Amino acid sequence: MENILEIAKNNQNSAFKIIKELEIESGFKNIGCDVNLVGSLKSGLLMKHLDIDFHIYSDIVSIEKSFSVILKLIKNPAVKKFTFKNSLDKEENCLEWHVFYEDEFKRLWQIDIIHMPKKSKYCGYFEHVTDRISEVLTVEAKNTILQLKYNTPDDIKISGIEYYRAVIEGKVSTFEEFLRWRKEHPANGIIDWCP
Repeated sequence: MENILEIAKNNQNSAFKIIKELEIESGFKNIGCDVNLVGSLKSGLLMKHLDIDFHIYSDIVSIEKSFSVILKLIKNPAVKKFTFKNSLDKEENCLEWHVFYEDEFKRLWQIDIIHMPKKSKYCGYFEHVTDRISEVLTVEAKNTILQLKYNTPDDIKISGIEYYRAVIEGKVSTFEEFLRWRKEHPANGIIDWCP
């Protein structure tokens, strides 16, 4: 188990270095946004899927202003590509930025930046979910989640919230149990579970 915890801690340290290097938080704060780290990095559950998740809020979401911050990020030579999706006219009501950063070990990090208006129905929701997961997470549950993530084959994409729900609510403890639990609780769209 020590190896799993060490991997998680090293990934966490690397992620915070990347955030600082790219000046993600200060970039969005400079255009008047609230910046919130969410997901596995914030809850200490970052394992093999190297992702960093931010939710950004502003009174008015301006594509031009949001892109101006992203433009500064992608000038960094470690950023290899980025994608953009405009869902302001959809239920999600947001701009989605996905920035791909290659670290010194040639590992590719995915940085998800979701920029939405403060009036969005999701404003603060995922921050609350992340906080609740951290509050109820026992040492045993954390170790189980990290082990499940570690045991997941690299070619299978599973949302972090699926692991958290399976372990916290479903009391899953092995990868085989987790796969069975997923079949019984299929994830469709945004998962609105909160412990």
